[in-house]
Amino acid sequence: MSLTQAGAAVGLDFGTTNSVAAVAGQFGEDPRLVSLAGPSGPVEVYRSALCFWRDPAVRGGLAAEAGPFAIHEYLEYPSDSRFLQSFKSVAATPSFDRAVVFGRPYRFEDLGQLYLEKLAIHAGGSLDRLDRLVVGRPVQYAGARSDPVLARQRYDAMFAGFAGEIHYVYEPLAAAFSYASRLTEPATLLVADFGGGTSDFSIVRVEEPGVRQRCKPLGHAGVGIAGDRFDQRIVDRLVLPLLGKGGRYRSFDKELEIPPGFFADFSDWSKLALMRNPRTLNELGRLQRSALDPAAIGRMIAMIENELGFPLYDAVTRLKADLTQNDQSTYQFTGAGVEIEAMVTRREFESWIADDIARMANAVSDALSDAGVSAVEIDRVFLTGGTSLVPAVRRIFTSRFAEDRIMSGGELTSIAHGLALIAQEGDPSVWRA
Repeated sequence: MSLTQAGAAVGLDFGTTNSVAAVAGQFGEDPRLVSLAGPSGPVEVYRSALCFWRDPAVRGGLAAEAGPFAIHEYLEYPSDSRFLQSFKSVAATPSFDRAVVFGRPYRFEDLGQLYLEKLAIHAGGSLDRLDRLVVGRPVQYAGARSDPVLARQRYDAMFAGFAGEIHYVYEPLAAAFSYASRLTEPATLLVADFGGGTSDFSIVRVEEPGVRQRCKPLGHAGVGIAGDRFDQRIVDRLVLPLLGKGGRYRSFDKELEIPPGFFADFSDWSKLALMRNPRTLNELGRLQRSALDPAAIGRMIAMIENELGFPLYDAVTRLKADLTQNDQSTYQFTGAGVEIEAMVTRREFESWIADDIARMANAVSDALSDAGVSAVEIDRVFLTGGTSLVPAVRRIFTSRFAEDRIMSGGELTSIAHGLALIAQEGDPSVWRA
């Protein structure tokens, strides 16, 4: 992608679940969110997903789409497509080499460049030939053994050529910029950004309006778990037992537990679609023949072969949303011979994610420690990101901060807005991660 007229600058929140872009304002104007074309009309929040399908009319014989168009194509032809989502979560994963889609290998940066290409097309020119791009990045990348150096290399390759200059800024710091634009007096902020793959925290000192460097970062911390991990807990409890988890298989004269790796991959949105490959399906076929409950493994194979990752994700998302508003809800999923209808209470769900909540709370403490401030010195707490709406997540903050100090809003757009504010600064590198 080539460069454009001098001064064009954009903030891009490339998220695990959704992506949002905002164009920096000029002469003190507020940034504006980029409107992106969708099959049902323009939108500002774009799903971070790709769909591939064979098309002999396309060069190379493989067509692809992104965002809501990817969802639309998948829903039209689910069994003849490959739907990939949450692929950002493998950016820092050394064990991820490439995804093989219809026999064609894609590195992380290949998937990222394809997604950006489609994003730019659907932005109608707003993302073409940029002079400056400020991209959000998590404080702590997703994954148990995440490698930030590897993630940076992959990001550099992904965004190469997309703009004249590229800066990476911690996502919660960008959210602090967005929130600070509403403040008329100095304050010390704790910003908590809960996304799909990571939960990140920044402590920022905001000076009064007019100060040259109004937002001063004091400390950061993060943990590579967030909404997708909550999804895994739901799938683990409600779906995987029907697909053979906890079961056993025969190996010569022994009975052994079925390897957990299959179930870990199935419950990970970034890996589920990639299980539809000859090697994995052959391994599952052999396992089915030796399993004590072959029908359960057969159900897993059927769900993989029928590309049911998206409807499974959709059912999990609906349950989480319902439990955010209600004390109980019903989880419902039907597909490939699997039928689930289970009542889940908010208390049950919170027991499933209790360990994850504890790790998030510890990361908040780490951010305060890194900044050298105590909880009583925090004037405002700003919560952003879709997962911040989960009641158990909010209690992390109500348990140690006064309710009237906790603010929220722009859960899906505040980071992009803040990144664009940084993009219109004279020297964005001051805030570079």
